[in-house]
Amino acid sequence: MITYTKALRLIEKISINLKSEKISSTNSINRIAAENILSPNNNPLSNNTAFDGFAILSRETKGLSKKKIKKFKILKTIAAGDDPKIKNYKKNSVVEIMTGGLIPKHYDSILPVERAKFFPSNKRPTHLMVGEKVKKFSHVRLAGEDYKKRDIVIKKGELIKPKHLMAFTSLGVKKILVKKKPKIIFFSTGNEIVDYKKKNIPVWKVRNSNNNYFMALANIMNLEIINGGTIKDSNSNKLKKSLRKFLKSDIDLFVTSGAISAGKYDFIPKLIRNFGFKNCFKGVAIKPGRPIMLSKLKNKYFFGLPGNPISCAAGFRFFIYPLLRNSLGMAKEKKFKANLINKYSKSKNMTHFARCLINVNTKGLGKLQALHGQQSHRIEPFVKANCWGIFPAGKEQFKSGKIIEYVDLIPNS
Repeated sequence: MITYTKALRLIEKISINLKSEKISSTNSINRIAAENILSPNNNPLSNNTAFDGFAILSRETKGLSKKKIKKFKILKTIAAGDDPKIKNYKKNSVVEIMTGGLIPKHYDSILPVERAKFFPSNKRPTHLMVGEKVKKFSHVRLAGEDYKKRDIVIKKGELIKPKHLMAFTSLGVKKILVKKKPKIIFFSTGNEIVDYKKKNIPVWKVRNSNNNYFMALANIMNLEIINGGTIKDSNSNKLKKSLRKFLKSDIDLFVTSGAISAGKYDFIPKLIRNFGFKNCFKGVAIKPGRPIMLSKLKNKYFFGLPGNPISCAAGFRFFIYPLLRNSLGMAKEKKFKANLINKYSKSKNMTHFARCLINVNTKGLGKLQALHGQQSHRIEPFVKANCWGIFPAGKEQFKSGKIIEYVDLIPNS
């Protein structure tokens, strides 16, 4: 059995070979960018106004003041979306322009409408009376001040979110290169497993939750997960057939829950060895989920998770998820820190993943509560939790006020 730290180091050296594909930018939410995505043009495309007002040439206002006023002829009105070309340009002229309108090339500044003084009247003006020096580029959105052509919109390995879609569509990014969705097949094992839909079951049976939990992760995290169903302890042939198909398929990861410990019916480790898989590790000093194994055969990987639902969930969160991030080219997941508000005890040599509640107090400080009932068979604390607290090996007692690392209960990607 190895430490969690060592298991993570081993996982960090592993990368499933995931190919890339071009897709429409509008269908890219929750996908991972396979390359830096660059802006194809400037944004804004051209100088435009940030206010309703009048486009004016700043140098023609030099020396103007309340005592020295100049008259400027109003040539035309430009709204957002209008062609800004001026055919009848004259010196000492202005163009009325609405917010977002493109500024004609002859002008470089905006005089807001609130500061405009009209001649001969407000109702039928032909000229502006300007008695101030207008600073160059006043109230102007400059071409490319948001994005310049070939600026990075999103970096390789980043998760594409709705905010990126706003940028893609504004900039005219139509197709982007993303990593293909990791493809995972999942099986539960055990004679005790029955379909969750059954109303009345014998007390020696348990309803299947692991398969459904994994399928739910597919929807949240944009994974492609195949529900392999359940394999009885007495039917290892089904697993053999599935493994043979897996080795010839485009499935990236084979995952099972149950039958990996050292009991009489824990048949998976021997079966995997017979196929030629080599263990990367088997057994990690963690709770929940200690009997966990990762094996490799050529470019194919097999994860054996414990059958207990909470242990299975922890196995995905702290082992499979880091492997997927690494394979997708993502950076290491950032952990958060918070003050523990209650005591927590554990075995000194074990890393504990505790179901916790994180709350932010009125001062904006994170407060972490380790929930009651951390036994691995208990589902209720998992339902109440919103994060996993990580209590590292090397220490038994954690007092209130201790700074503890935590991660979201379900990854955001």
